[in-house]
Amino acid sequence: MKNTTLCYLEKDGQYLMLHRIKKGNDENRDKWIGIGGKFEKGESPEDCVLREVREETGLLLTDYRYCAIVTFVCGDWTEYMHLFHATGFEGEIKECDEGVLEWIDKEKLCNLQQWEGDKIFLQLMEKHLPFFSLKLVYDDAGEHLTQAVLNGERIR
Repeated sequence: MKNTTLCYLEKDGQYLMLHRIKKGNDENRDKWIGIGGKFEKGESPEDCVLREVREETGLLLTDYRYCAIVTFVCGDWTEYMHLFHATGFEGEIKECDEGVLEWIDKEKLCNLQQWEGDKIFLQLMEKHLPFFSLKLVYDDAGEHLTQAVLNGERIR
């Protein structure tokens, strides 16, 4: 099992998205995702998201909320992703060694190449729901979402 964070930084109706095109062996290759990564030893979700955003973008978060825990399941593999939404940050965006950073209009996100489950938690996050738990189950190849469970109730 691994623990990760993912943060969607918002400004002027846009999210800062990372197009994962630079790393060779990347499970997110060619996908558009938020900013985040794996926990380091001793980190809390907040520690991890602050570090990852700083490392990948050069920005320091000043206003953010912890939105959800998203459980990804694919065969024998499980990941717990801690989802954040940020509206306050400072600094200058730097080049990212994992992909290309770009501000994208929120209404255009659905046109980007993303994981199927990302579209679900982005919609839930946009509704400003109280903290939620979302389980996303993919087929063994990791290509198709087969199940989505929100707070214990199946929604797909």
